[in-house]
This record gives sequence, C-alpha cells and structure tokens, in this order.
Amino acid sequence: MRLLDISFRWPEENLAFDEMLLDAAENGKGGETLRFWESRTRFVCLGVAQNWRREVYDLNCAEDRVPILRRASGGGCVLQGPGCLNYTLVLGHEFRNGIETIRGSYCYILGRIAAVLREKGLPVHHKGISDLAMGGKKVSGNSQKRRKRFILHHGTLLYNLDVDRMERYLREPETRPQYRGARTHRGFVRALPLDARALREAICEAFDLAYRPVEPGRGEIRAAKILARDKYARPEWTYRR
Repeated sequence: MRLLDISFRWPEENLAFDEMLLDAAENGKGGETLRFWESRTRFVCLGVAQNWRREVYDLNCAEDRVPILRRASGGGCVLQGPGCLNYTLVLGHEFRNGIETIRGSYCYILGRIAAVLREKGLPVHHKGISDLAMGGKKVSGNSQKRRKRFILHHGTLLYNLDVDRMERYLREPETRPQYRGARTHRGFVRALPLDARALREAICEAFDLAYRPVEPGRGEIRAAKILARDKYARPEWTYRR
C-alpha cells in the first residue's frame, strides 16, 4: 500500500484527488493507497445523495463565506477544516478478505483502527454502521464509494473540534444512528485527545504501514485538478439534489 500525505489549497481539489485515486485503481493505473489530508479552510461537505436544503444552513454559510461542496461517497453532511484530519483508503477486493460487503468493509476498517486506539488507552469502538465513538460520543464519521474491484473509504478524525461552527452551518440530520438518540451535534460529538501526528501514526499502524509518505505523480495531480474544475467546483454537482 502506498502512503500519501498531501493537502491541496482548495477544498474541491482535495475531494477530487480522492476520486481520482479510486478511478486510477479501478482502471488498472493505481493500487491500494492510504492518504491523509486536512483542509486549511472550513467548508461544508455533503454526502453524494443528500439534499442540500435539508442538511445545511446555507445563509449562514454564505454570510461567513464557507463553501458548500459535495463528495463522491455516501454518508452524512460534515463540517471540514482545521482540526479535522481526513484519511482516505483505496482498497482492493482481491487483497482484502471481508470488504466485499458494506457492513463487512466497515467492520474490517473501523475494527482495525479502534483496536489500535484502544491499545493507546482510548476506549474507542465501532458504533452504528460507520462511526467510531468514545464514551458514546462520535469521534469519527466514515463513508464509502464502491466499484467492482476497489472501494474508496473516507474517514474523519476529530481532534480539535469547533462545535459552535458545526451547529451554525449544519442542520440536525433527519437520519441518525440509533445510538445517537435525540442528541444535537453538541451532545453527540467529541474530539480525540491526540494530535494530528499521533492520529496519522495510529492509522498507519492499523494497516501495518510505517509513516513514510511518498509524493504523488504529476499526472495524478493534474488529473485531480481537472476533475476539481470540471466537477467539484461546479454548482451543478453541489446543488444537484
């Protein structure tokens, strides 16, 4: 598995780079990859199938100049920005037993990460379908885009949380995991007591990697920038639902 640690200036380029990694792997031009990234600016990120009117306080976003974007994977709406470390996994079915189903793949990925965090003294467990929780509160949300040969897994790790901003930009979700109950964002999420470097090392450990990132190819960066321009930066994509 290749390790990348690259964050682009523009949020849409970060989203496009992830989809490009999946496309390349599926088309036989790439392979398994773990990527870390963190946006230097805040933005709201919709799941691929969500209706933006139901998920976002768009007037607040406009007032604060917080972009609204849509990713390629499913799952719920999240606030991205400093203090939210993202990890991206591109995994191949032929290399990973147990990821053939959605439930199996979440158990495989989140089980590994939770086990490593517990070894570090943090009582983290896989909760619901796609969350990691500590003390009953969410510390990581996850989502996927699946192809025939490879899957793209998106995960967030909250380590410096701004709940006030979250509640300003994100509406309370209509669909929620059972363990959340009626809790608002403020009552449901919490930060992990590790810094970004320690979280990177924990994820690497979960997948038997040393933290030795390599540089992506120029062609990969070029392809991601084109995809960002032609898809992720376009209102037709963001506001299609």
